[in-house]
Amino acid sequence: MDIELLYFAGCPNWHLAHERLREALTATGRPGLEVGLRAVETEEEARDLRFPGSPTIRIDGHDPFPSAARTYGLTCRVYETPDGLAGAPTTERLVQVLTGES
Repeated sequence: MDIELLYFAGCPNWHLAHERLREALTATGRPGLEVGLRAVETEEEARDLRFPGSPTIRIDGHDPFPSAARTYGLTCRVYETPDGLAGAPTTERLVQVLTGES
């Protein structure tokens, strides 16, 4: 399984997403699995990578939380959670994605 976390430095939410992703990997018995961190630094790079905002998680090249907007750029991204919109998916939701329960 290849996991990548794309982010841009101007959005602090990627730190929380990374922490929750590590928690979800531990909960699914994969604590040693490496998460690749990829900084997106320009608008052009964001478009080329189809980067809908920070943080974006890709598993085997696919975004498990696809955005309907289809806009790309250096913005903070939001995710739907049981408590409303948030800057990162919940650990529970990441566990579901990692175990194929989505």
